[in-house]
Amino acid sequence: MANTSRNDRRLKRHARVRKNVFGTPEKPRMCVFRSNKNISVQIIDDVNGTTLVAASSLDKDLKAEIAYGGNKDAAKQVGKAIGEKAIAKGIKEVCFDRGGYLFHGRVKELADAAREAGLEF
Repeated sequence: MANTSRNDRRLKRHARVRKNVFGTPEKPRMCVFRSNKNISVQIIDDVNGTTLVAASSLDKDLKAEIAYGGNKDAAKQVGKAIGEKAIAKGIKEVCFDRGGYLFHGRVKELADAAREAGLEF
């Protein structure tokens, strides 16, 4: 355990969760990626292997509103953006894939903002 990095352990958790979380065209998977400086989220149809909607703290329209992409405020803005884009595309229900991260802090803020925007998961 001492020889594995934190990211290796996260990837192991993510692989374990991905065995059960699968996105279909009716209920796509909402996948979160978090780094120290940014956060991004995609809504993915795993059957066809396509990304339906994506949002990130690096997007030009969001970057103007966000001073720093690695905090809860940025996660809230990204969650709101992904929710609005998904509703505009006709996606109302998703399965949430937290990517091996704890459902706490930035990941929780993103999920709450997406729920407020109208997504169900």
